[in-house]
Amino acid sequence: MRRRRVKVTGIGPVTPAGIGRAHFASGILESKSRTENFKKNDPNYGPFVAGVVQDFNLSTYIDRFPGQNGAARHTQFAIAASILALADANVTASEFSSGSRSLLVSGTSLMDCEGLKRSYDQVAKLGVKGAYTRAVYSANVASIASTVANALNLSPRMLALQSSCCSGLDAIGYAANEIAEGKAEIALCGGTEAPLFSHPMIELRSAGLMSHSSDEPEKQCRPFDLWRTTGVVSEGACMFILEPEESKREAYAYIEGYAYASDNNDGGCKGLLAAMQNALAEARRDIHEVDVVNAWGPGHRFIDAAESTALISLMGRHLANVAVTSIKGAIGNPLGAAGAMQVASSSLGLKSQVLTPTVNWEIPDPSCPLNLFNRAVQLTHNLVLVNAHGISGSNSSLVLSR
Repeated sequence: MRRRRVKVTGIGPVTPAGIGRAHFASGILESKSRTENFKKNDPNYGPFVAGVVQDFNLSTYIDRFPGQNGAARHTQFAIAASILALADANVTASEFSSGSRSLLVSGTSLMDCEGLKRSYDQVAKLGVKGAYTRAVYSANVASIASTVANALNLSPRMLALQSSCCSGLDAIGYAANEIAEGKAEIALCGGTEAPLFSHPMIELRSAGLMSHSSDEPEKQCRPFDLWRTTGVVSEGACMFILEPEESKREAYAYIEGYAYASDNNDGGCKGLLAAMQNALAEARRDIHEVDVVNAWGPGHRFIDAAESTALISLMGRHLANVAVTSIKGAIGNPLGAAGAMQVASSSLGLKSQVLTPTVNWEIPDPSCPLNLFNRAVQLTHNLVLVNAHGISGSNSSLVLSR
């Protein structure tokens, strides 16, 4: 069977830049950072900066359902994002579940950190009788997809992916391949993450992936900028409806190719080069057809430079003709949900022919010789390469077209 073309027909963002497709579409084009001082952790742990989803309440999107009280924050984000994606595509729960060809794929890098800490604290205080039994379910990332299905009364095939920060992009790529190969007719897929708790924030900061300072929190994430230091962690989710080209719904964008690859022992995003090459090969596209790269660009001194090196190796002189953007300066890095948010911004950009700004990029770095803009710009473009990289050495790349 020939591979079918796959299109994005519904987008459901729950992000620091806005909730819902319309608010996200306008918010992500502002040259504004949503990272801020995060004060919910014990002040004895020191300062934290994060990107926060503001004014989120699950009851805004759904009536109470069995198990809601025990739903972890990342699961609540996924439920709301799924509802928004279905509504954006004008797909009802019964239509999604009709027949046996629907698919639900979630991507998340971290377990329910809040639930696990609650159990640790209760056991320390009360002994074994204080164990938070719900953590057995909420801590398992597979429970995210099943809880979404139960809450929305869906009956799809389900899969949960956990591939570090590539999880959300991998979920989209996997679902797109299932549709392309005729194994599914409709998919609900994407990424979700809720890491804004003392653990893992303390560990991320200790590992050099978050700043030890709270000075100028809105400036701390500076993708590809000469004075960047490290990234800023954030939270949120973005889910999508994917369908084959022949469906009746209008497309935001088409998914042409997807691939993943691992770094070798030397690290340095070297697997990203292979991921990009293989994604373009699956799409049957040449590097000279790439107009935009929606880069991983977390604002980390080493990782940004390593991704730039991979892009130079892939494109050579053509890189000077390619626009590059990173949304991390605007929203921080929501880990496993980041790639999904990048797909959302790229899909909307292809539809509107506007390039999202790289917020906080001001001074070019010779080690990152990229064509960047810190303001939204009108740009005629037809092909976007979306990148993701995880600290475990995972890399993924996805090709989107107009």
